[in-house]
Formats: sequence, structure tokens, C-alpha cells
Amino acid sequence: MAFCHLHVHTEYSLLDGSNKIKEYVKRIKELGMDSGAITDHGVMYGVIDFYKEARANGIKPILGCEVYVAPNSRFDKEVGGGEDRYHHLVLLAENNTGYANLMKIVSKGFTEGYYYRPRVDMEVLREYHEGIIALSACLAGEVPRYIVKGLYQEAKNVAQRYLDCFGKGNYFLELQDHGIPEQRTVNTALVRISKELDIPLVATNDIHYTYAEDVEAHDILLCIQTAKKVSDEDRMRYEGGQYYVKSELEMRELFPYAQEAISNTALIADRCNVEIEFGVTKLPKFDVPDGYDSWSYLNKLCFDGLEERYANNKEQHMEKLNYELDVIKNMGYVDYFLIVWDFINWARENGIPVGPGRGSAAGSIVSYCLHITNIDPIRYSLLFERFLNPERVSMPDIDIDFCYERRQEVIDYVSRKYGADKVVQIVTFGTMAAKGVIRDVGRALDLPYNYVDSIAKMIPNEQNMGVSIDRAIELNPEFRKLYEEDEQVHYLIDMCKKLEGLPRHTSMHAAGVVICQKPAYEFVPLSRGSDGAVTTQFTMTTIEELGLLKMDFLGLRTLTVIKNAVDNVKKTTGISIDMDHIDYNDSKVLASLGTGKTDGVFQLESQGMKNFMKELKPQNLEDVIAGISLYRPGPMDFIPAYIKGKNNHNAVTYACPQLEHILAPTYGCIVYQEQVMQIVRDLGGYTMGRSDLVRRAMSKKKAYVMEQERQNFVYGNDAEGVPGCVANGISETVAGQIYGTMMDFAKYAFNKSHAACYAVVAYQTAYLKYYYPVEFMAALLTSVIDNNSKVSEYIMVCRNMNISILPPDINEGEAGFSVSNGAIRYALTAIKSVGRPVIDGIVAERRAHGSYQSLKDFIERTTTVDMNKRAIENFIKSGAFDSFGATRKQHMSVFVQILDSIQHSKRGIMAGQMSLLDIVSEEEKEELEIKMPNVGEYPKELILSFEKEVLGFYISGHPLQEYQGLLEKYTTAKTSDFYLDEETGHMHVADNSKATIGGMIVDKKIKYTKNDKIMAFLTVEDLVGSIEVLVFPKDYERYSAKLVEDSKVLVQGKVSGEEERDGKLICEKITSFDDLPAKVWVKFPNLSNYMQKEPVLFDAIFESEGNDKVVIYIEETRQMKQLPANRNIHADGEVLDRLRGLFGEENVRLVH
Repeated sequence: MAFCHLHVHTEYSLLDGSNKIKEYVKRIKELGMDSGAITDHGVMYGVIDFYKEARANGIKPILGCEVYVAPNSRFDKEVGGGEDRYHHLVLLAENNTGYANLMKIVSKGFTEGYYYRPRVDMEVLREYHEGIIALSACLAGEVPRYIVKGLYQEAKNVAQRYLDCFGKGNYFLELQDHGIPEQRTVNTALVRISKELDIPLVATNDIHYTYAEDVEAHDILLCIQTAKKVSDEDRMRYEGGQYYVKSELEMRELFPYAQEAISNTALIADRCNVEIEFGVTKLPKFDVPDGYDSWSYLNKLCFDGLEERYANNKEQHMEKLNYELDVIKNMGYVDYFLIVWDFINWARENGIPVGPGRGSAAGSIVSYCLHITNIDPIRYSLLFERFLNPERVSMPDIDIDFCYERRQEVIDYVSRKYGADKVVQIVTFGTMAAKGVIRDVGRALDLPYNYVDSIAKMIPNEQNMGVSIDRAIELNPEFRKLYEEDEQVHYLIDMCKKLEGLPRHTSMHAAGVVICQKPAYEFVPLSRGSDGAVTTQFTMTTIEELGLLKMDFLGLRTLTVIKNAVDNVKKTTGISIDMDHIDYNDSKVLASLGTGKTDGVFQLESQGMKNFMKELKPQNLEDVIAGISLYRPGPMDFIPAYIKGKNNHNAVTYACPQLEHILAPTYGCIVYQEQVMQIVRDLGGYTMGRSDLVRRAMSKKKAYVMEQERQNFVYGNDAEGVPGCVANGISETVAGQIYGTMMDFAKYAFNKSHAACYAVVAYQTAYLKYYYPVEFMAALLTSVIDNNSKVSEYIMVCRNMNISILPPDINEGEAGFSVSNGAIRYALTAIKSVGRPVIDGIVAERRAHGSYQSLKDFIERTTTVDMNKRAIENFIKSGAFDSFGATRKQHMSVFVQILDSIQHSKRGIMAGQMSLLDIVSEEEKEELEIKMPNVGEYPKELILSFEKEVLGFYISGHPLQEYQGLLEKYTTAKTSDFYLDEETGHMHVADNSKATIGGMIVDKKIKYTKNDKIMAFLTVEDLVGSIEVLVFPKDYERYSAKLVEDSKVLVQGKVSGEEERDGKLICEKITSFDDLPAKVWVKFPNLSNYMQKEPVLFDAIFESEGNDKVVIYIEETRQMKQLPANRNIHADGEVLDRLRGLFGEENVRLVH
């Protein structure tokens, strides 16, 4: 072929290209081309994917980028507007030098020139021009722009400038024809410039989609990018439908006057030869102390650790340690282990909590001796080969959990040690998954939200996997029928299928960090995250394939909770707890897990896990490890067998005696990947390395490999040194059955090393919760201080544990939730409109000069803290000043006066003036002080509403507390059941199921439909949180009288879930609490006391009219009497507060 496409946008020109790499490569191969380029807008996100796909299909990959060039300097941030901010230029890597330079150019665009787009300038292009071929680009290129403006000479000058930069034969003038009139003008001028300056021509098609028929789907994609609708007139479009992968013939027909421009594409393709190296590790060197090399230093550290970890029996573990060290040395990972040891050691020395381990690294005795992990691999039968073995080609992977508040400090330490230019974080891509793409395309087509939502919900959820649209059509007959029979749905889904799977946006990997030997842009192109942090343009898997060192620095909130709980214990009791040396077989702690009350216990918080723990009743840490492994889709099927075996050891049977020592800890069930490896090793005679390969083939469902290994496992393979089960005295039938069971389970089997690490953290949280509940819950609440729904949920847990929650207190409170006399004191930072620096200043002043004595004393002493009137008002509303001895209403009445007086006095002092207080006696001073007015206190309802306003919660009660019994009786779900579970990513209520919630309407928004009907969006709050309730016009009409803010209602309806969002309830019926029968019980100690107070009672209820009955209870004789119907009341907060004020809080109770 004599033509090659050199201007190609793939899916990685985000939301601008719908040309999927796989389809593009397949298409150019169909068209008989032997090469093709990738030139995405300003980025190289897709070059490795394209390189591998092209090579796999016998196509030569030409790696490039369409860069943005700043008109002057890349550092200029305001040069004109719109299109004049940058020009396009296509760059192609001719060789490996060019590829290296292209990465640097593209990186500089992000790290130095980002302004609307990643821009470079002539300085960068001159510095890194070697090995690069440049094309003048589309109409947005600098030369074509001058031509369109009629400035021919300027266009010619620019072309000369680029020619001088890249050199003769390395700069081409680019002809394009998509039927746009300006292109013809430009092409005529380009042919002329070509002749005058002797610059060769090249013909390209500005590809944005693969096939001509993809034009509509691509247009929808542009609407998604610009948040427009297809029907909008004024929007971005690619007119003419010509931006697809054209054949050579089509291209030749477009340029009959410049056939050499077609041929030049093939000449350029011939010149471009880039070879990318995969699988060769590029580890940074670790600087060791004088007198050591890396190997001897690693040995020293390991043997010191062996002495410490196994002081009594180190000899018996010496051989295993030496074996692991040899494997590490032979595989070239000595520096890798030293690098990990170093930053973990630094974290521990600096008081940063580090997790006990994570993933398969816990199977290594080297990791344990280096204190990289804190789990004894010998004791828990964890396997080194699951982590690292000579037959495994991929790099080892050590993931580390750090305290989430201080994780960044560890990354900063690594940056300082190896150089900030060598340590970068990793990019990830959010893709247009099935449900999301249906919603996106539906919006662009302006289809009704509910209609599109109902279609999106037909995509089923499969275990931990996204279901594609094609798979959903297979799985859901209702969806299939709709697709086949409804024309509109058919069109919508066809468009979605073309866009499904495209990358939608970039973000930063939550934990991944790359550490390089040299500046990172020598190995990968760089980008910037939304927060300005430098990231790679390649994903984690690509980085590993390129042999770079990737680390996961994970922030684990639970480690912060454990540290803060231990600090709280030290503060309140003086006891220092070493969490690494607690008793991990404490029967009381294990029994507490068996109660199912595991709120706040790591990994065991979900409702399903609570139920499982009640069944499991763990007796030791092994049970907790198994619990974490089993409670997942797939292995759940084995739970009954596991529990049966645990409760009756005699019921456990083994297919052959050789299985007993492997499966005894899990009562005959295969639970872990490590067990699969042990079975093939001990029964089939495999090496440990090969057993890991079998385990991986099973987990990845590689059918061909699994069938081949079945033969080897059962009958052996002399050529490969595998004896097989039959040679070990196990019958063919039994061996076949065992292999079948393993295959079933290996798809889901869990890594025991990972489960063991997490079981330790789970146990540590359970230990603290059992022995130090107040300190633990205070730490737990602090950790979720920014998550209102979680704070609300844990406050309910505290109340159920009989732990009191005290309002914030300016003299006792801390930045986080703190412990105060066996109760939890609300965090000062949780008060709205009061920032952390203000709280830190207030607490520092209190610690330095003692408690605040009054509101005036507080304001006087905190004048240097940047605090406004709103902050003081919110302190009052939250109850933080209650300890000063005045009511909230009194404080609210005078605080502005006090503040103004102090500020006035301060201004006078600064001006050198004396105030009246300076010249009167102490007695007279007191007379002049601002006095607290005798205004009493706010009603309870108002106090609660203030607390809710400034804290987000009710502290000194809850308007719904009266109705807890009613809620338990009439509702089927709490609002928190509609929130996405952190672990599973799913709600606790099923989508489309029926549910009844109860609570208070705290917000109501009205919206008019297209037919001018009214619908409402309500926010309904119960004791643990709030959710959105949708009321459609028909139901709004029926129930509008009940839809008043602050009214208390039961809502029956249908659960509506959305991908990655908390659920909503679609209302079908509303019942007011007032419509439900209630009784108010009033208790008196004896009959004479009642007779004496009866007139007071009747007066108190006289003005309240309703259907709720009043019941008198005489405690002494246990008699009860219901007052006649003419004494019925409306049992609202006002009348209940009045009765409690008269007869005592504990003597008045509302019962539904």
C-alpha cells in the first residue's frame, strides 16, 4: 500500500474521538494498509495500547500526538482569546530518540504550559525536535490559520520557522479535505508554499471515528462533551460526515492535484520505527550505608529481624529465609525490598500508623523480618510463592496501608529521597459504562429522565463486574424485547453501543505512585491531575509492563481510628496500648463479634456480615480470616458447609487423607487461593512456582490451560517433572473430583495473606471497641466528621451502647470528638462556619491560660483569632457556651453588644484613649458590665432546630425521638439503607423493591412538568439520616396537604437506585403521623399525688385537641386509667414538652 493515515484521533482524545483503538486497527487492516498512526489531542494516553494492538495485528504503529502550540511563550497565560490561545501541530516519532523527545514535549505541555490546553512553544520544539517529523495540522494549525485570514506571507514565514526548527525533510505541509470551503483555499496556498519553500506535502484525513456510519454516535459524543443536546442549534459540530478511516482510493480521489502527498504518507510510515521495551525492570538504586552493598545490607536487616521475630526458634526458619532471599536476589528485587523497608521504617519512626500488611506480601518471611508486614506467615500458613516465585514473570506487588491523614507525608518523604521529578502519581480513566452511557446519550437526545432511567435500570448488576449492553440484552428478556420492538429504544441502544467503554475523564489513582531511576518523563509522558499534582499518562498496568516500580500507598481510615482511640485511652486512663502485642485470642473480644454488633469494626460492618458473624461465632482469628474470605459472592455458597464443620468436627470428611492437613483449618472447605496451591503441590507433586501459575489460570478462567493442567494433575507429566495424583496413590476418580472442586472455587478463592492482614485490623478495632468503647467510638466519629450520614449512624450506635453524646463545649471540646467523663463530647470543628484554624487558636489559648469564664472573657481572649459574628452565633446555637451558666437565648441577646463593646474599647486603646472603665472603681466596674437579660431559654423545638442548623445533627434530643417506637413498628427501611455501602458499593435495599420509611420533611422543592403539572422533590429525615423522595404529579395532587416542611410522615414507595449514587424513594402513599393512633402515658407515684395534680394536668391539656388518648398510670398500685374522649389531645412536641415540664421527663411517654 502507498498510503498511511497520519492524523488520527482515538478514544483517548477524550469525548472528542469515538475511534476505538481495536476497531481502528481492525479497519486499517481490512483496508489493506500495513501501518497507521495515533495523534490524540495533546496527550499520549493511548500510545501503548495502540502499539500493542497494532503489533498483534501485523500493523506498524506510528506514535504521535497533535500538540497545542502557544503563539508566544508557553508560560504566557493571557494571549488573546478563543482559538488564538494555541495552534495545532502534528508530531510523529521517527525513532526511539523521537519517541523519548515526544514524551518530553507532551509532558512539558502539562507541567509548564497548561492554560485551557496543555501547550508547548517553539523553545520546547527546538530543544526536543530530534527524531520527530512534524505536519502542519488541520485548519487549527498556525499556517492554515494565517492563510484563512488572508495573510499569505505570514503563513509562509511560519512554515519557514517550522522548517528551520525540524530540519529539511522533517516538516510537511498537511492537505485535508472534509468538504469545508476554507480547506480548498488553504490547500491551494499550501501547494504554492510547498513549491516556493521546497517543503513536501502530505495528505491526511482528520479521523475522529472509525466508520462513516459512526457519524451520529460521534455527534452525540460531542454533545456529551459540551453538555448540549443534539437538537441545540448553537453547538460544536464536525460537519459533513467525513472524519472516518478512509481507504487509499478515497484519499487519492480527494487530491488528484497532489498525488505525491498520498505517496509521502507511505514514505513517512517507512521512516517511523519505534521499538518499546516491555518487561525489563527499571528499578531505582537504594543508597545503603558505607561498608555495605544492597545485597549484604538486605541480609543484615533480615537476620536482625529474624532474631527479633523468632528469638526462640530462629534456626528452624533460617532455611526459609535464605531460600526467599535467594529468590529475591536472582529475580533482581533486592533494591525493591530495601526501598519498601526504608519508607515503612521512616513512617513507623515518625509515628505514622502502618497497616499489618496487605495482599500476598504477607506470605513472605523476608517481609515479616523487615517489618514490612506484621503477620507471621509461618503461624498462618501463608505462602511466599503466592507473592513471588521464579516462574512468575510479573513484578512483586507490595501494597501498604497508612493512616489516611498522614499518607501524603510518606509520599512526600519518598519524593524528597529520590527526587520530586522521579516520583509521580498514576492516572486512571473513568469509562462510559453501560448504565452511565445510556443516561448520557439519553440526555443528549433530550429524552425524558424517567424514561431513560427505567431503561438504564434494565442493565443487571453482576458480581463485581460491569455488565455490557450486549450482555444485558442476553440476560434480561424484558430489555431484549424492548430493544427489538421499540424503535426509539433500539436507536438509543445502538448509539450507546458505539460509545460504550470509551474513556470519559481522567482522575488520579487513589494510591498508585511510580518511583523512577531518572526523571519520570524519560520513561512516561506526564499529565496533571485536577488538583495540579503531576501524574503519568499511562495507567498502572502499562507502567508495570514497562518495568517501572509501582507502589500502592493506600490511606486506610481505620488505622487513623485505631491510633486516635489508643491516644484517647492514654489521655483518659494513662494506659499505653501496644496494638501489635494485644491478645489475639481474647475470648471476650471474639464473643463480641459473635453478637453481630460490629458497627465500626473494620470489614464487619455491613448488615450481611453482622448476620454472618452471629452465625459464625468466631472462636479464633482463623475464623475471622475465613469470615472475611467467605463473605463475598461465590464463596458465600460454602458458608453453610463451613459453619456445619465448625460446629461439628466429626461431620467433616476429606476426599483423601492427603487433604486433611490442608483443609482442616477451614473444616474441609477450600477457602483460600493458597489452599489451591498446596493441593496441587502436595497431591499432584507440582513445584510451588508452577502451583501459583495453575492458581492464576483458574482465577482468570483460562479454560485451555485448566484442561491441560487437569491431565497433569491427575496423571502427571514426566516431560515437565510433574508426578501427578495417581503416582501418589490417589485414584483417578478422586483426583478428578478434587480438581473439579478446585476449578469451581478458584474463580472466587481469596488471597489468605490479604484476608489475614485485614482480619488483624478487624480484630484490633473489635478489641478497642470491647475494652474501651467510649474512646473507640470518639475516634470513629472523628474519622467520619465530614460524612453527615455516617456521623448520624454512629451517634445512634453510641446511644444503643448507652454512651451519651454531649454538646460541644468551649472549655472541654477538642477539634475532634473527645472523651469527657465516660461520654463523648461533640467535636468543635463540626460546628458550621468555624474553620479548623479558629478552633486550633481557641484550644491553644485555653491550654495556655486556662478555661474561659464567660462569654465576655471568651471574646476578649480570642480577639487575635480570625473569628466573625457568625462563628460566635453558631457557638451559642450549638450549646458550646452552656457551661458559662447562662441560657442560649441570653447569650444570643447580648453577644453582639459585648463584641462591639470590646472592639470599641480595643480601637480606643490603639488610639491612646481612656475608656470609662479605666477611671472607675472595681465595684462601679461591675455595675457598668453588660448584664445577661432575664429572657429565659428558647423552646426545645427551637433549640433542636438550632443544633441541626449549625451541627447538622440534633444533640440534646431529636424531634423524632418520641416516635422511635412508631418508626420501628411501621417502617421497613431506614434512610441509611439507601446509602451506598462503602465495601460493596450497593444499597442495603434492593432497587425497584417496595419500602416504607418514616420521618420529617425537612425540605421541599416544587417543579413543573412539561404538562404544567406539579411534582415535588422532598428531603425526608429520620433518626439516622435523610434521603430524597420523588412525588409525581398524581400523588402530589392527592397528598399535597401533608407535604409541608417539618411535618412527620410515613412514605411508602418504590426504591430507585442509580449507579454510584445513593438511592431515592418514589412516593406511592403518604400517611401523616397524626393519622396514626397514639397514647400519652402520664405516670404518678400514687393516687393521692394524682388527685392533687389532676387539675394541673387538665389545664395543661385543655387547649390541645386531637384524637390521641391520655392514659394515667399509678406506679404504687400499677393501676391505669384512660381519660374520656373529651380529654383527647393532639400529641405534638408542644403539649409533650409542657407535660414533661410539669410532671418530669421520665414520667411522660408517647406510645403508638
